[in-house]
Amino acid sequence: MNTCRVDFTDLPWTHAAEGVRYKVHKHGDRQLRLVEFAEGFIETDWCGKGHIGYVLAGEAQLQFERESVDFHPGDGLFIPPGEPWKHKAKVISGPFRVILVEDSPPPAPDAPSPPPHG
Repeated sequence: MNTCRVDFTDLPWTHAAEGVRYKVHKHGDRQLRLVEFAEGFIETDWCGKGHIGYVLAGEAQLQFERESVDFHPGDGLFIPPGEPWKHKAKVISGPFRVILVEDSPPPAPDAPSPPPHG
């Protein structure tokens, strides 16, 4: 498998919640996710995770504690983790698609080890 190019068309969708699905490519302790939020999606809980990404399609508004910020195709996003940057997403027009670069969560204790790259 070539680790330099990620072909998202070959990856399966994972449904994370109602109106949210994603495709993920993991390599070492990093991952690249294509996330899609459905038209009309409104996040009900605050998210305190940090995000680094690029908006591909759709429009969304992220509500922070003191302001709201609109994101459009071509926008980058850089949200630090933590309480001061907690946020909720609301899709204005969609689907809203974004690429996120993230730390890969550690595997579950009972998960099999990935095969070595050869």
